[in-house]
Amino acid sequence: MNSTAMRASSAAPEFRAAGTDLSERRRSGVSRGPLIDIASAADSAIEWSADGAASIGAFTTIGTIATDARLTQAYPGIAAAAQGLATPQVRHLATLGGNLAQRSRCWYFRNPHIDCLKKSGAHCPARNGNHLYSVAFDLGPCVAPHPSTMAAALSAYEATITTDRRSGLSIADLLGDGSNGKADHALASGEMIRKIVLQIPRAGERALYKRAIGRSHAEWPLVEVCARAVVANGTFELVRIAAGGIAPVPLRLSASEAVLKDKPANAATIAEAARQASAGAKPLPKTGYKLDLLSGLVRDLLERLAA
Repeated sequence: MNSTAMRASSAAPEFRAAGTDLSERRRSGVSRGPLIDIASAADSAIEWSADGAASIGAFTTIGTIATDARLTQAYPGIAAAAQGLATPQVRHLATLGGNLAQRSRCWYFRNPHIDCLKKSGAHCPARNGNHLYSVAFDLGPCVAPHPSTMAAALSAYEATITTDRRSGLSIADLLGDGSNGKADHALASGEMIRKIVLQIPRAGERALYKRAIGRSHAEWPLVEVCARAVVANGTFELVRIAAGGIAPVPLRLSASEAVLKDKPANAATIAEAARQASAGAKPLPKTGYKLDLLSGLVRDLLERLAA
């Protein structure tokens, strides 16, 4: 282990809101730097514009997002993704901003005695080690999938992020394209997420979220998908599909979307879209199974949206 690199990487100050993940990392010794406690009162509200678009304060809890009636009506995929997260106890405390900016769940990163790219190391030990839960779309030097469920759902909704320094950031702007294996996000040092801005809901839109997990409850997803669609006169007029658990960042499944756009909402079209979900995939030796899960989730959600 490169202990000098470990000390350098762990000495950086970190924000603490609810601290649901940060507390775990500090107990294990992965995070050791100073903490900056941040007040939540100013950014814990869901606000609505006159045209019916919502903006969600970064300190809004996942539990609030999961149960807010108006948000569930307007953005059901986001509410369902929040409902699928963790446990009720964690959802009660964890914040939306914290979920977007959380650190990798990779067991090599989480082990304080093992060096890796995200701890200023020179390589990714998972790539040639045990990568059973790693990426199926190999986009960069780090093969850990991004851990944020809310980032995947917000990507499907084409949400934008406002920080204390910038506005109008897409999820891709916030998290990068997966090519930087040393960081979990593209926030500058000391930059804080303030709110997430959603578009006006489309008339006739439906949305669903589903995850494949290894046990019944409180499990991190192997693969997760959020899909939105407007189906009119038997045709897909709008389709947005985003997946998590498969790449270093959430992925929009653009090949599947292209197959569906203005096409009949029938079994043949849906089957082809499910096949195209793995377009561009480069699985590792142990992660090819994730492509089958991805295809199955996409097919299931589309069939239900088209029904």
